[in-house]
Amino acid sequence: QVQLVESGGGLVQPGGSLTLSCAASENIFNFNAMGWYRQGPGKQRELVALINVGGVTTYADSVKGRFTISRNGAQNTVYLQTNNLESEDPGVYYCYSRILQREFWGQGTQVTISS
Repeated sequence: QVQLVESGGGLVQPGGSLTLSCAASENIFNFNAMGWYRQGPGKQRELVALINVGGVTTYADSVKGRFTISRNGAQNTVYLQTNNLESEDPGVYYCYSRILQREFWGQGTQVTISS
């Protein structure tokens, strides 16, 4: 079974940065797509960033120019670099992957923003 394990969340000040990591249990190029979703307090889970097997990326409008998704095939890991974190960004960030129509989720890593 596919396993996705997130790490890198924590407490940051407004304007700060975090690098989130998602370690997969298998070659990440087996996935049609991988990415990150987040769920803030009282909000629905929303797409943050996605990268497909060909390397094409998609970002939510709210994070364009601030967040960057990347991958390291040798480490079976996908990253999300989050910069200039704002009040709209806190929540649980979930790693996502897909093989054909099958979807897989990590358990999430918490991002908290506080002055």
